[in-house]
Amino acid sequence: MKFIILGCGSSMGVPRPDGFFGNCDPKNKKNYRTRCSALIKTSEENILIDTSPDLRQQLLRLKIKKINRVLYSHMHGDQTHGINDLRSFYINSKQQINVYADLHTSKYLKNSFSYIFNSYSKEYPATLKLNKLQKNIFAKNNNKKIKIKSIIVEHGKVKSNCFIIDKKLAYISDASKIYNKDFKDFKNLNYLVIDCLWYNYHPSHFNLETSLALIKKFKPKKAILTNLSPVLDYKILKKLLPKNVIPAHDGLTIKL
Repeated sequence: MKFIILGCGSSMGVPRPDGFFGNCDPKNKKNYRTRCSALIKTSEENILIDTSPDLRQQLLRLKIKKINRVLYSHMHGDQTHGINDLRSFYINSKQQINVYADLHTSKYLKNSFSYIFNSYSKEYPATLKLNKLQKNIFAKNNNKKIKIKSIIVEHGKVKSNCFIIDKKLAYISDASKIYNKDFKDFKNLNYLVIDCLWYNYHPSHFNLETSLALIKKFKPKKAILTNLSPVLDYKILKKLLPKNVIPAHDGLTIKL
């Protein structure tokens, strides 16, 4: 089983659409960041987390030929606006793809992309089926049952969902607060992939200080910082981090 970070950039990516690299060295390939999406790859299926606006580019780059299910963390555009790129997988399978979202995200998706969930004609059938995101989602890997647990966190003024895969890896791409009652689920994991927007305070995201404080508290074997803005140059950031912490880069693959 693998966990692939398809994109690790903040809401406008690095560089931004206007070409702005911020502090990032454009000569370093790891500073080219698409918007956040991730993939859980088991022996049986590919489970996508979020549909980044850069999804097409991400899937082509990594030659991903199928998507079986999609889990949404929250309703923001940088996590949802690549949803139309799932249509090709419907064309291949001739079956609606199941997507899972919480109540607020479901409402946003239905209002913004109604054509995807409703059949308007034979030429344009519904390509996706919207389902309620459950607390526990199950998958199989080589006949072993794998649990993916969703946990609600704060992300500024909205709620977001993070995912814990097989009690080995936690993926927290967008968060400003984790509730104390959930701390036990994040402790002593093999991998912690965690939001780290920049150095200064931000009302909707962890910054470097808060990310490192949580890593120290949760004690994963390895931590990976994601949702990185143009403020954070890969090489400079890496030098500031403890040995068990690294910045993410697009395409980073973790074997579980």
